[in-house]
Amino acid sequence: MKKWLLFPLAVLIFLGITYWGIGKIQYRLNVMDVEEYEPLSTLRVSENLPTRAKFPFIDVHNHQWTMPIQDLDKLVEDMDALNMAVMVNLSGFRGKYLEWSLDNVKDHLDDRFAIFLNLNFEELDDDGWPDNTLSMMEEAVKQGVKGLKVYKGLGLSDKDNQGNRIAIDDPRLDPIWAKCGELGIPILIHSGEPAAFWQKKDKFNERWLELKQYPSRYRSPEKYPSFEEVMAEQHHVFRKHRGTTFINAHLGWFGNDLDRLGQLFDEMPNVYTELGAVLAELGRQPRNAYKWLIKYQDRVMMGKDIYKKEEYYTYFRVLETDDEYFDYYRKRHAHWKMYGLNLPDSVLKKVYYQNALKLIPGLDISLFE
Repeated sequence: MKKWLLFPLAVLIFLGITYWGIGKIQYRLNVMDVEEYEPLSTLRVSENLPTRAKFPFIDVHNHQWTMPIQDLDKLVEDMDALNMAVMVNLSGFRGKYLEWSLDNVKDHLDDRFAIFLNLNFEELDDDGWPDNTLSMMEEAVKQGVKGLKVYKGLGLSDKDNQGNRIAIDDPRLDPIWAKCGELGIPILIHSGEPAAFWQKKDKFNERWLELKQYPSRYRSPEKYPSFEEVMAEQHHVFRKHRGTTFINAHLGWFGNDLDRLGQLFDEMPNVYTELGAVLAELGRQPRNAYKWLIKYQDRVMMGKDIYKKEEYYTYFRVLETDDEYFDYYRKRHAHWKMYGLNLPDSVLKKVYYQNALKLIPGLDISLFE
């Protein structure tokens, strides 16, 4: 009798395990990576999709790597469509490359482009430093250079002749910062990376996807100084050279902590910032970002970073509209949704062009009348 009871019980157990196993298989077959997950929102709200800025703007953070040989006429067509009056090419480099870039601009529309100089800070132990570099800077400004761009290698990977990391506030660089103040040109300086690049690469890191796609962007504590150390070095330079104008790139990597960036502005009137590649930080906190931009409307400028025409549309949408719950253009920078700030025209004009006109010398004001 017991044997007859055991058999159906075994069958039930077998069927239960089979059902559980099939469920697991079905679940696994539907698993997808966050890179693949692209849900279509069912939300139905009004949409505004601007493809042209409401006012002419200056992009203070752009990179045109082939400017010496580039067909700038085609680029100007794009700029006209976007209502971009002036593009700042931060990748002017130096020497012949710089000369050829300036020549190409002068042969086309000289008033539509501004070129920044780049220096090799790893020469700071070489014979002739800093005099040769200072002379080069003076000559570059005479040729038409509008500013100095400092890349993130300074403070992270640039090394002196002894193989030591060059700190951003290394006193051997003081003559460079002072010379920019003397020449009346701004320094657009990119120091460090998002703080998340130093954090553990796990499910709690909101830049996990970017670190997965670009593992080299992880800042291991064994190889790099900490985020706070890099920021402290940069801010020390700002304090030490109050007669020089600094444009702190990418919201100074404090787009996720606007109060802290505001404190920096309150302390240092020579420091400004721009929106290149960090618009998503403002788009996810529309109420806070709106209040902050109203308060610091004289300190923020339009910037994009890597050039792609269609990506400007998201900038216009965030800054100009009151749209809700829409996508950023690059998931690895923002897996969250955007919300429009609907800034007043008076603030938009400052962000789009008025602030930059105050800082970058020799721009054509008539482009904005």
